[in-house]
Amino acid sequence: MSLADIHAAIPHRKPFLLIDEIISRSENQIVCRKQFTGEEFFFAGHYPRFPLVPGVLLCEAAMQAGAVLLSGLIPATENALPVATRMNDVRFKRLVRPGESIEIEVELSERLADAFFLTAKVSCEGKVAVRFDFACTLLPREAITTNGTTDAQRAPRKEN
Repeated sequence: MSLADIHAAIPHRKPFLLIDEIISRSENQIVCRKQFTGEEFFFAGHYPRFPLVPGVLLCEAAMQAGAVLLSGLIPATENALPVATRMNDVRFKRLVRPGESIEIEVELSERLADAFFLTAKVSCEGKVAVRFDFACTLLPREAITTNGTTDAQRAPRKEN
């Protein structure tokens, strides 16, 4: 599937779009790929003499793949975005360097109403780089303002 399909599914764009292509997709699983060229902005400071893809960005790539997967389960009439709510059991196993490509596999384990539970595995050259479980919930698009806050975040807090 093309970059246009990814753009239609999730709002992420360069420089923070961490999926280049969708290799395969079914109702409960997606496999995506990302090639790191070495020109990405984060390599300048992470680390200058030994550049690495930050582990948190490997996790973000998997969560973006999960959002693409979930976009196929969310009716367009809902006008909602999946937003990550937690990560569990994160295990980093391999470093990813400039010039390397990752393969991202995400599987939907369970859905309870608007809560989605997923398992992710990011591999590089056939070896696991990171593995973790994560959860998402649906957030109405109109609840997100232009400054990135939600209606709930703007609501006044009650004093105790």
